[in-house]
Amino acid sequence: MARAIRSNEIDATTGPILKKLIIYALPVIGVSLLQILFNSADVFVLSQFASDAAVAAVGSTTVIVNLFVVFFIGLSLATNVLVAKCKGANDREGAKRFVGTSMATALLFGIVFSIIGLFCSKYFLIWTGCKDSLFEMAKRYLFIYCLGLPLVSLYNFCASILRAVGDTKRPFYYLLIGGVLNIILNVFFIVVLGKDVEGVAIATVASQGVSAILSIIACFKSQGFNALRLKYVKFNKYEFLQILKLGVPIALGKCMFSISNLVVLTGINSFSEDFIAGNTIAHQFDVIIHEVCDAFASSIMTFVGQNLGTGNFVRIKKIVWINLVIVAILGTALGLLFMIFGNFICGIMTDSEEVIKYGVLRLQVLGLTYGLTGIMNTFANTLRATGRATTATVISLICTCLYRVVWMNTVFIWHHTEAVLFMVYPTSWVLCSIVFGVTMVMHLKKISKKSREKGKTLIGENNG
Repeated sequence: MARAIRSNEIDATTGPILKKLIIYALPVIGVSLLQILFNSADVFVLSQFASDAAVAAVGSTTVIVNLFVVFFIGLSLATNVLVAKCKGANDREGAKRFVGTSMATALLFGIVFSIIGLFCSKYFLIWTGCKDSLFEMAKRYLFIYCLGLPLVSLYNFCASILRAVGDTKRPFYYLLIGGVLNIILNVFFIVVLGKDVEGVAIATVASQGVSAILSIIACFKSQGFNALRLKYVKFNKYEFLQILKLGVPIALGKCMFSISNLVVLTGINSFSEDFIAGNTIAHQFDVIIHEVCDAFASSIMTFVGQNLGTGNFVRIKKIVWINLVIVAILGTALGLLFMIFGNFICGIMTDSEEVIKYGVLRLQVLGLTYGLTGIMNTFANTLRATGRATTATVISLICTCLYRVVWMNTVFIWHHTEAVLFMVYPTSWVLCSIVFGVTMVMHLKKISKKSREKGKTLIGENNG
C-alpha cells in the first residue's frame, strides 16, 4: 500500500525537469478546468430549471466567494512550500509537525471566516452593489455557502500537502468525485425538491465536504512526508508562525488581483449591456489560458521548495527558466488560437453580432499577451517559495492594484474606449513581470551566495 501511495509522488530534486513539470502540472490543469466546468454546470441547472433571477443572485456572490477561496488557496500554499522543503531536506519529523499544524490552521481560518461570513454576508452584498431584487436570494446562498467554508479550507490545505510531495493526481480525483456529486445534488434539490439558490448552495457545500474528507483520509493513510497523524494536529508554535509568515502575504497578494478586478468592473459597467455580455463571454475562454499557465506557475512552489531543502540553487534556476519557456509558449499559442477563432468560439455562446464583436475585441487586445500572466506568476511564486512572500505582496499591491486604479482614473477617463479599458490588463502584466523578474534574479543571487558562503564555513570548521 505504501509503495502504491508513494508512486503518486514526484521527486523534484533529481531527474528530467521538463518531464516532471508536465506530469505535475497536468492534473492541476484538470482541477482548474473541472472547477470551471462544474461552476458552469451550476449556472446551467439553475437557468434551465429555476429562474434567471436565481442565476443572477448566485452570480452576484461570485466576487465574495472568490475572495474566500483565493485566500484559503494562498494561505495553504505556505504548507506546500514548507512540506516540500522538509521532503528535500529529508526531515520527516519536521514534515509531520507542519502537516499537523496545517490542519489545525485550516480549521481555525475556516471557522473564523465562516463566522465572519455568516454575520457579515448582508454587508458584503451591499458593498458589492447587489441589486435589491436579488438581495434576499443572494443572502440565502451566501449564508449556506459560508457554513461550508471550513470544508473549503480543509480541502485546499490537504491538496497543498499532497502536492508538496508531487502528488497532484489524488486532489484531481477527489475534486472530480465531488464535482460529479455536485451536479447530481443540483438536479435533485432543484428539479426534485423545487429549491433554487438554496439547492445549489447545499449541493456545493456537500460536494466540498466529500472532497475534503477524501483528501484527509489520503493524508491519514500516507506513510510519506505528507503523513497526517492526530498527535501532531495542534498549533506547534514555530510551524504555525512559519505558515502565517509565508502564507498570509501569499493569500493577501492573491486577493489583491481579485480586488483590482473590482476597480476594472466599474469601467466595464460604464459601457452597454452588449459590451458587458461580450466581455463576460470572452472571459470564460481567456480564463482557461490563465488556469493552464497558472498550473505550471504554481508548480514552482513544490519544485523550488523541494530543491531549497537540498540547497541545489543551480537546479532551482533551471526549473525557473524551463517553466518560463513553457508558460510563454503555452500562453501565446492559446491566445493566438483564440484570436484566430474568436468569432467562432464567441458565437457558441450567443447569436448577437454586437456581443460577438466585443468578445472578439477582448480576445484580440489580450491575445498575444496571455503568456505574461504565466511569466509574472512564475517569478512571483519563486519569490514566495524562497521566503520573499511579503516582497511579492508589495509588488502586487503597487504594480496591480495601484497601477490599475491610476489607469482607470487617468488613461481610461482621457480615452474612454473599450480597447483602452482592456489594455489595463496587459500593461499591468508587463509591469509586474519586469519588477518581479528583476527582484527574483537579485534575490536568487543573494541567497545562492549566502548558501555557498555557509557551505565554505562548514567545510572550514570541519577541516579545523
